[in-house]
Amino acid sequence: MSSTQQAADPPVETFQEEVEPGRVLTMPADGTGLTVLDPWLKPFSNELRQRYGFFKEWKSRIEESAGGYDTFTKGYEYFGFNVLPDGTITYREWAPNAETASLVGDFNNWDVNANPMKKNTFGVFEIVLKPLSGNTPRIPHNSKVKITMTLPGSGERIYRLPAWIRRVTQDLSVSPTYEAIFWNPEKKYKFVNPKPKRPASLRVYEAHVGISSSEPRVATYKEFTKNTLPRIAYLGYNAIQLMAIMEHAYYASFGYQVTSFFAPSSRYGTPEDLMELVDTAHSYGITVLLDIVHSHACKNVDDGLNMFDGSDHCYFHEGGKGRHELWDSRLFNYGNYEVLRFLMSNLRYWLDVYGFDGFRFDGVTSMLYKHHGIGFGFSGDYHEYFGDSVDPEAVMYLQLVNDFLHSRYANMITIAEDVSGMPGSCRPVREGGVGFDYRLAMAIPDTWIKMLKEVSDDDWKMGHLTHILTNRRYLEPTIAYCESHDQALVGDKTIAFWLMDKEMYTNMSDLTELTPIIDRGMALHKMIRLLTHGLGGEGYLNFEGNEFGHPEWLDFPREGNNSSFHYTRRQWNVLDDKLLRYKYLNEWDRAMQQTEEKYGWLHAPQAYVSRKHEGDKVIVFERAGVLFIFNFHPTQSFTDYRVGVNEPGKYKIVLDSDDKKYLGHGRVDDNTDFFTTPGNWDNRQNWLQVYIPNRTALVLAKAN
Repeated sequence: MSSTQQAADPPVETFQEEVEPGRVLTMPADGTGLTVLDPWLKPFSNELRQRYGFFKEWKSRIEESAGGYDTFTKGYEYFGFNVLPDGTITYREWAPNAETASLVGDFNNWDVNANPMKKNTFGVFEIVLKPLSGNTPRIPHNSKVKITMTLPGSGERIYRLPAWIRRVTQDLSVSPTYEAIFWNPEKKYKFVNPKPKRPASLRVYEAHVGISSSEPRVATYKEFTKNTLPRIAYLGYNAIQLMAIMEHAYYASFGYQVTSFFAPSSRYGTPEDLMELVDTAHSYGITVLLDIVHSHACKNVDDGLNMFDGSDHCYFHEGGKGRHELWDSRLFNYGNYEVLRFLMSNLRYWLDVYGFDGFRFDGVTSMLYKHHGIGFGFSGDYHEYFGDSVDPEAVMYLQLVNDFLHSRYANMITIAEDVSGMPGSCRPVREGGVGFDYRLAMAIPDTWIKMLKEVSDDDWKMGHLTHILTNRRYLEPTIAYCESHDQALVGDKTIAFWLMDKEMYTNMSDLTELTPIIDRGMALHKMIRLLTHGLGGEGYLNFEGNEFGHPEWLDFPREGNNSSFHYTRRQWNVLDDKLLRYKYLNEWDRAMQQTEEKYGWLHAPQAYVSRKHEGDKVIVFERAGVLFIFNFHPTQSFTDYRVGVNEPGKYKIVLDSDDKKYLGHGRVDDNTDFFTTPGNWDNRQNWLQVYIPNRTALVLAKAN
């Protein structure tokens, strides 16, 4: 080759990706596939390539060292306590900083010399306990255990709860600190119901077992199974997102200060009770998602992972990098092999042992960025998603997780709680994405609350509303919601409270006059939910109780309220009282879910908004062949209002917020046939005329 000749670059390997039905794209296999979908990302091709390369490097390391994901993610079958068929118990723990370790507990009278453990070159301590006569395990079921270690140099002896422990209990009359329990019941729970298929349209009911009783106390798994699951099934939700399941030290943390990652909270009952809950949900055809907290961990030492082997950096980064200033918690070192094994095995454990179907990942923004989102306002500028502010190890971990979960579980669902909107969050890893299925549309509830707090009804901007509800990345599904648990907490107000708090304790009975405040509140409550449901995303979420306009906020027992449980509950009693008006909102919520189930707008392409009229306060859009019409005007009703629609034919009303069965005024005849007239209107090929009363939402669909 002459000096003037240059070697040609090797051809870039490509793959075919069906990005939506009937649309197949050719993408480079180097992690820059996102730039094919979004050319604005091309200036960041090198960063995407490096990001994907880092993921591939770690995936290869797992394949070479452990034989791949399958073995690597079964850490709970190697670490922690495992009982063999002959009654032999193995116990292993990763504690590289410790000098010596011993297993202690009720079974050996807490004798530190009775059962010493051996340490291997990888920092893993191990002990094998042969069974007693008759294959009886040496450690009795439901007895207390701990690992005790001595530290190098000082020889200090420390006691810790095993990191992989599957049951911990708390006796508050003795101490707030948890005790580790060896859990090996003679009767194992057997799942009897098949797992449901992944829903085409995801309708999520966010729930917390502990608050699910009308009584001011901690409810149980069994009570949730018996009393709450039927309510959720009746409403028509096809997924439950369970909060606060992983054991956490402080009840008021809402489950976000996890101490034992493999232990379901004992506040609500036994592990088998939780298995029964998940199994029963499956019998209703309901998918069960776990609110997983891998973004941080409780800083407790005595009953958490902090300082586990006496060092500052066993499972976490050392120093300031390993601490979250705002949450006062510890941050995982995602670049450590054993930490990755611990966390990825934790995910598989909840899926394989408890039967969960997917995860909502908490605090993803905190994971993705070194600044954790603290004091940082995301503007949407692409430079915010690349460069030194991004944590490459956390991105790599989330890519590994999503790659593993989606390759192993056909019906897997993963949801990111991320306020930043990082490009590619909800695109496959092989395109260079992070791999989530959905991202929570966190701007939507903020918008509703801000409007209800600060803007008078006659000044609501239809264009602003539709922009917020449709402003999401193309081909990156989002879950829309009006309010989640965040808005239910004391210090904020639910939408029902913002609308009607002045009269919710005096005028919610059918025996009282329908006042202007209650009339307005009920009407807007229905409209806000339907508009969000129809326009806001590819999934929908509701927090437990908000479907019927729960009359009080949520406030966990704490020092500031004299440890009261009064507000740590859901008042099903007001819903079940047939004289109260909460039942109308509940029936409206059910009607929304059932109508979506029939027409499937959530899994249809994004809506076409044909009208957002500021003067009339009218919004019109089509999605999945369904026509949505909203009149937000406080006083003005419109007769023979012309709306555009693309598909010609006869239309019928399939949902009417003014129907008397939802505490409407019955001003619309729902049996009316609407026939289209050809002609351009609002850039649609046809139009029809409809009567839309003030503060009313109508949904029309083509008649069969």
